[in-house]
Amino acid sequence: MAVIPIFIPHAGCPHQCVFCNQKTISGEDRATYGAAKKQIDKWMGFIKPGKENEAAFYGGSFTGLALPLQEKLLPLTDDLLKKGIVGSVRISTRPDYIDEERLALLDRHGVKLVELGAQSLDNTVLSMAERGHTAEQTENAIKLLKKKGFKTGIQLMVGLPGQSFESVKTTAKKAAALKPDVARIYPVLVVKDTPLAEKFKKGDYQPLSIDEAVKQSAHLYKELVKAGIKIIRVGLQPDSELCSDGNIISGPFHPSMGEMVQSSLVREDITLRIKKNRGDVLVCFPSSMESKVRGLKNCNIVFWKEQFSNKKVILKKGNYKKIIVRPVSEHSKNVQMAGCGSFAPIFGENSRVMILGSIPGMVLLSM
Repeated sequence: MAVIPIFIPHAGCPHQCVFCNQKTISGEDRATYGAAKKQIDKWMGFIKPGKENEAAFYGGSFTGLALPLQEKLLPLTDDLLKKGIVGSVRISTRPDYIDEERLALLDRHGVKLVELGAQSLDNTVLSMAERGHTAEQTENAIKLLKKKGFKTGIQLMVGLPGQSFESVKTTAKKAAALKPDVARIYPVLVVKDTPLAEKFKKGDYQPLSIDEAVKQSAHLYKELVKAGIKIIRVGLQPDSELCSDGNIISGPFHPSMGEMVQSSLVREDITLRIKKNRGDVLVCFPSSMESKVRGLKNCNIVFWKEQFSNKKVILKKGNYKKIIVRPVSEHSKNVQMAGCGSFAPIFGENSRVMILGSIPGMVLLSM
């Protein structure tokens, strides 16, 4: 699947949210027919036509655009649909710009998914972020979208002004209950030329640390996934514009934020299961999950070594369908825990052992 992104920065937005500078975030500074067509043309040389592909209007509030501009932009994606280059269209917009008239227009032009920039479902936080809409408007918008047959998405943030972790937890519960089809999670960054940048410079706002952003994002991620909601993005896309010198003034930016969040959840799951075993444990996991089990720079392994200094934790990757944590048998306790000794009696003649860093007692067994 490929996505053709069409950015319409700030277009249709009646408010300047404290954290937002869509020119810096998207790399685009105009919302016109010509600018949109230029973006589409840029992707034509890279896209293999297919019904699984999608065109997506990002950045502004599409349904807040003047009606003539909406009616001028949508034929661009009509043409992509007609030629079979894409099979569907999505838009992003504000919760308070959803009504039956606007949705009828989207439906006529093949829009299938509408993402709402909710950011929070706490009205106090929304007010401090100068969003200009309420949590109730988000809830009503999702209900109307579902009634009209649209797929729905919700965009949420952590680290907003006045937003506690308890507020994030409440938002997670409310968002899960709404059951949108997809969600995005964004830790707040202090971006230049925003009201939040001025607050930061005056000492009136302190962004989350990376560790805290991972923790709070992971909570959102876990609660939404439990409700059957697909997470399609965690953290801003690290493009050249956003990452240009001086654009990000402060905040928990990391190009692998999504991987870090998923890895933290894997660590939490495995840790709970290790604690249920009194003795040494064997952790078997799919080879495809190795990076998430290890964690960034082996941080999960370091964590387990510190947490479980009184036992050995053996990690074994292979052709598993899920993570399995089980006690190490009496026989396997005799396995040599360093070097490259033979494990034929237990793990097969072709097994090999790799010591992870310089951490004694922690081994990775590869089949």
